[in-house]
Amino acid sequence: MQAGIAQLKKLRNKSLREIRARGKQEITKIGERLFGAAELSDDALLQEFNPASRNGSGEGTSALILQRIRSSFVFGNQSPTTFFPSLARRTEITLAMEHRFPATRLALIDRADRAMAGRFDLLGFCDLSFGSPIDWHLEPISGKRTSLDHWSKIDYLNPDIAGDKKITWELNRHAHFVTLGQAYWLTGDEQYAEAFVAQASRWMDANPVGRGINWASSLELAFRAIAWLWALHLFAGSHHLNARFVMRLLKCLIAHGRHIESYLSYYFSPNTHLTGEALGLFYLGTALPEFNRANRWRDKGLRILLEQLPIHVRADGVYFEQSTYYHRYTADFYTHLIALARASNLALTDEVEDRLARSLDYLMWTTRPDGSSSLVGDDDGGRLIKLGERAADDFRDTLATGAALSGQSDFKYVAGEAAAETLWLLGPAGVARYDEICAVQPASATRAFANSGYFVMRDGWAKDSNYAIVDCGPHGVSSCGHAHADALAFEFAACGKTWLVDPGTFTYTGDARLRDWFRSTESHNTVTIDGEPQSIPAGPFSWNHTANAKAREFIAGTEFDYFEGAHDGYERLSDAVTHARSLMFVKSRDSRLPSYLIVRDAFKSRGSHHYAARYHIDSGCRAEANANRVQVVNQCDDRLGIFAFGNREPQARIEQGWVSRVYGNRKSAPVAVIETEGEGQQELMAFIIPGSASETTAHSKSSYTIAADELLDVIITSDIECERLAAQASMAIARFTSNNLASACLIQGRKLEVKDHISLHSPTMIRFGEIQINDSRIEITIHGASRFELSFYQPPTEIVVNKKRFTISKNCRSVAFVLEGSGWKLMNRD
Repeated sequence: MQAGIAQLKKLRNKSLREIRARGKQEITKIGERLFGAAELSDDALLQEFNPASRNGSGEGTSALILQRIRSSFVFGNQSPTTFFPSLARRTEITLAMEHRFPATRLALIDRADRAMAGRFDLLGFCDLSFGSPIDWHLEPISGKRTSLDHWSKIDYLNPDIAGDKKITWELNRHAHFVTLGQAYWLTGDEQYAEAFVAQASRWMDANPVGRGINWASSLELAFRAIAWLWALHLFAGSHHLNARFVMRLLKCLIAHGRHIESYLSYYFSPNTHLTGEALGLFYLGTALPEFNRANRWRDKGLRILLEQLPIHVRADGVYFEQSTYYHRYTADFYTHLIALARASNLALTDEVEDRLARSLDYLMWTTRPDGSSSLVGDDDGGRLIKLGERAADDFRDTLATGAALSGQSDFKYVAGEAAAETLWLLGPAGVARYDEICAVQPASATRAFANSGYFVMRDGWAKDSNYAIVDCGPHGVSSCGHAHADALAFEFAACGKTWLVDPGTFTYTGDARLRDWFRSTESHNTVTIDGEPQSIPAGPFSWNHTANAKAREFIAGTEFDYFEGAHDGYERLSDAVTHARSLMFVKSRDSRLPSYLIVRDAFKSRGSHHYAARYHIDSGCRAEANANRVQVVNQCDDRLGIFAFGNREPQARIEQGWVSRVYGNRKSAPVAVIETEGEGQQELMAFIIPGSASETTAHSKSSYTIAADELLDVIITSDIECERLAAQASMAIARFTSNNLASACLIQGRKLEVKDHISLHSPTMIRFGEIQINDSRIEITIHGASRFELSFYQPPTEIVVNKKRFTISKNCRSVAFVLEGSGWKLMNRD
């Protein structure tokens, strides 16, 4: 009775269209349970082929399909129009793998050999065994084995029943069938084809249509169908692929297509589940035109992919679930769509390639200097298909293939060397196109993905550059199933080394405690208040309470980048607290004081609270805390310092955390915890500085200096005056080299005075003002003001305001500028 009432409440908020779709699926499930679903008979299979393709029997028609594939892709007798043309270039691909990608070639063969022996590297797990012969229903970590009940009766989210179902599903995606096929190509050894036929046959025996966990997710069926299609083409030249085996494989592929079409995730998971399922239908309909359902599957898959594209990929190019890993999935889906459409001479709209380009742009920007990618939100560890060998958090193969498709020079610059994955997907011609692209560094170093709330700051694109990304976007969409409680969190890489990271995901359903830990606020580089999280989880893929974050400011300067945002996650407390965070990225080209971060946390409340800012340090590092300071050392003996200050002297300590760079694998890592407490408005400052040559000092609660050799940075954070610098501003910085002013920055203020050098005044608020001094030239960037005055100790010969040049007389001591229209005008020369 209670369950029925709960179902009625759920239906109350559903549209009529959704009720109809869900009802139809429920009726189909009931029919399957009552009457079962069996493998197609030979005669029934024959009816599944269009009349023009039939050859007397199911087996005879299967033989014709195999012959078509052999003719097109093995012997190259005709131009292939139903699958990737790369698979008609076996000789060239084999030679390229041997001479250009020898390490990947050996790794693929090794992975194929272990797959033949029943040993698998899946997600973050290495050398897993599922028994001999393979038990396709086993989850080997927990030892759980699911039943052969109808798929809808299996509670796969319950670890007591299924363990971690992702491990079982990952094996049953059969990505290793593609690897076996690659090894067959690379070696010519028939044992790989024999293993494929044997394992695929046993799978079909062990997984009757509609029964067991491997029929429980339409997305898993789609991935498996795609892998089988690749394997069918890779092994087409082998004598082990006879008509009888191909006939059975086609029967199962039809069952897969029917199931996917019946149980599309329009309402269950209208995310990568839906688009992945659509891609599976598109693959089936395109690769096997002999099927009666081919055109319908192809058209339905394409329609869904086109409909979902502007929903899933926001205008700024970012995937809507706030997860970089699922973003990568989406980029791969549409890369395959474009490549397969081109191969089959199917014209797509310009919108598809445009959105894919924007999506790849985000992947480019979130590539760290060491080539790995920031893992924001959930990471499920899987791949559409795995055509090469690289770290799970290295997305540059997707970027390289995107560059080969689009010809975009900055994608190539960040992707680096050509990828073996591009060779297999696009063929030698695709790699040749990639080689012809002139790699050009991206035009800028700072980027806002404003729709999605990600802000990237860099000081360059070299391997030893500095990088930061800030998360201030929506918590997610719908149930926010793949979101983390990470509002205002950030990552930081310095001098090419990744230091502060998002710890990742590690698990979904295998361990509820660890699932919640990895997506909690305390597991991100942000702040907990009174030990509470910003957002409160409710089960593995939903939330009871979510924080709303909003960016207030993001300005990119030449020497300084500035971000500011806030969230309301703690306004639910009995004494509401608003958490605002600003980050100043101070850029430097001087190795004595590399680029560094200033992190400023402001808390607005009435009562007294405990504040803890956590900084998750990458695994492989060690950290020590002393009073308000943390020293971090990595395996190369590089160093990073975290220096904290506040209304009250904060205290630092180190606790143990974890970093997961791929689902299922975690490594111990230190976490620096900076704690303070106080009543009313509070502030916590942190200076995150690479190297060990600098010294950070607080001269008051609002005045700081950072010194390194002859470099000196002076920072103030309120309307105060110190020895060298005075300001009326939220923050001001001045950098001196050998006592000479080199640059300065003003945030949200009206006045900046650097004693014996320069002063800047405005009657209205300046959002951001930056000054650079190069010999007798002053360059100024101003945002937010319409008028300002400038006075100087030594008159310059030239002043540049927002890139507009003005010549200054040698006796001039002050000038005034006013904004007229879109340009600045010099008002006077004193």
